[in-house]
Amino acid sequence: MAGQTANADELGGAVAAQGTLAAGLARGEGLLAHAPVLAVEQARAILEVAPANGDGHALLGRALAACGRGSDALDALRQAARLRHENPQAWRLLGDLLAMAGDEAGADSAYVEQIRTSVRDPRLRQAALALADNDLPQAEPLLRAHLRERPTDVAAIRMLAELAARIGRYADAATLLRRALTLAPSFTGARHNLATVLYRNNQLQPALAELDLLLAADPDNPAFHNLAAAAAMRLGAIERALVHFERALARAPDQAKIWMSYGHALKTMGRSSDGIDAYRRALALDPLLGEAWWSLANLKTVRFDKADMVAMAAAQTAPGQDVDGRFHIAFALGKALEDAGRHAESFAAYGEGNRLRRELLDYAASETSAQVDRQCAVLTRDLFAQAGNGGCKAADPIFVLGMPRAGSTLIEQILASHPATEGTQELPDIHAMALRLGYGDAEYGARLRDLGPDEARSLGEEYLDRTRVQRRTDRPRFIDKMPNNWQHVGLIRLILPKATIVDARRHPLACCFSNFKQHFARGQAFSYDLVELGHYYRDYVRLMAHFDAVLPGYVHRVFYEDMVADTEAQVRRLLDHVGVPFDPACLDFHRNARAVRTASSQQVRQPIFREGLDQWRHFEPWLAPLREALGDVLDRYPEVPLFPAPGV
Repeated sequence: MAGQTANADELGGAVAAQGTLAAGLARGEGLLAHAPVLAVEQARAILEVAPANGDGHALLGRALAACGRGSDALDALRQAARLRHENPQAWRLLGDLLAMAGDEAGADSAYVEQIRTSVRDPRLRQAALALADNDLPQAEPLLRAHLRERPTDVAAIRMLAELAARIGRYADAATLLRRALTLAPSFTGARHNLATVLYRNNQLQPALAELDLLLAADPDNPAFHNLAAAAAMRLGAIERALVHFERALARAPDQAKIWMSYGHALKTMGRSSDGIDAYRRALALDPLLGEAWWSLANLKTVRFDKADMVAMAAAQTAPGQDVDGRFHIAFALGKALEDAGRHAESFAAYGEGNRLRRELLDYAASETSAQVDRQCAVLTRDLFAQAGNGGCKAADPIFVLGMPRAGSTLIEQILASHPATEGTQELPDIHAMALRLGYGDAEYGARLRDLGPDEARSLGEEYLDRTRVQRRTDRPRFIDKMPNNWQHVGLIRLILPKATIVDARRHPLACCFSNFKQHFARGQAFSYDLVELGHYYRDYVRLMAHFDAVLPGYVHRVFYEDMVADTEAQVRRLLDHVGVPFDPACLDFHRNARAVRTASSQQVRQPIFREGLDQWRHFEPWLAPLREALGDVLDRYPEVPLFPAPGV
């Protein structure tokens, strides 16, 4: 390194001695592979002579990236982009760096510019410019006309795939990209696009297969490792994800969002101290990263000090802060203030976080209520009697459902500690299948009513096929812990009649307020307004009461308060309902080292404690809107009020 630095002192003169900028750039290109530090100095020397030279900034960006200085590389490449250079390699790298920084839209635009600068055909350049401007109606006919004349032009095929991905037609995009790779197997850009499209479409194993091919050719590429880590995380292969995160960080140690994602993986594996260090590393690199502040708070075990709260408050109002960062920090500040006993200020912070988040969401509580009405009307006792034991006869799945923050992770951890039962986390498959059947439409209930035995069996088998990828052991039973599946109990009963349903229930005020102070990454749009929370809890209780009436004994209910008060008795009742013998390991659930991805991941690694039962009472003065929305569901808890039951 010392020799490199000494040589670098001569680089400024070297540019002049070589006579031309082109010669200096060529020398920098030659240094990139074996001496990136010297390439950085060469680029800087070029820019001293020609500060507006786009290729010089592109060289600097590529060299900085090779030195592991991704943030500085981004700045240099953005400067190159502003100077409108024609350097496809630089655009490709800019796309990779933006993808690692979490800017998917920016990455997509950079990849389009890579295509534009690498093609010479005027029509393709025009199409690429239209894509860069997101003018899809202009780009599509240009691309289709070009491909009619030149059906094997892989650049055009890749551009059409980009267009399909922009409008969410991921299957079409994947088909096009596979066609491009059939024609040009070494087309790295198309393969990376294919892996990304597959990942976005939740086809995680195929995405990882493509990434394995990319990494075989370029084993140190941090963008490939980062995407592979994200896919492995979503697949539940946390140890594999950790390896990829570590490889990415070895080459890109200044990427705050990768450190944060690495922290998520460490937390999931129970490595809480290492996770905290990773989150802190992310914040050292980017103090405005609101999600990292919330990730620390969401561990539930971190206690912020005064310096942390000052830093969060400054980050929340910093000029460069976006709304995403502001609401994440608001939730984190709410937790910090709550821990400090400053409950009025804490509630105000939680309220601000919820307000900011709610403004970004399209949710109507009336639609949930209407969907419950329709299911109650259609899913009658007679319907289930006629269905009999139709559907898939497998008894493998155990569905743990109910409201979030009601103890479902605790129940899952208890069951997953049994040698006959495997925990597989929150699986999206039932909801995805319900959406395909029209969930949310007025006709959804009728579609459930009209399911024939063959279709019901096929759907049950499809669910087992879809979820098999999540299985890691040969245990005969597995747990699907998606809370929102309470909305799909009817579908589950029709397609998997021998599956087990466990309903996790918690005191309405405790449960709803715990949701209110929790920021969810996705899927819980009802949770950011106290009134909407109350209505949602009420609808949940109402639909479950309906199933209790039309399918007596089908649903086993676990009250969180009872589990805390007499754990062994409740565990024995639970295991008896599931149909497995009592095992003492289920009482030592906190010793289970399995990966846990939910907000309760650290809590279920501790013995059951009573402290969480009454935390909501500190905030009781501000919960009147929630009380009113809950109505007699609150007054009668744990009993259930009588609801009109048209389908009983």
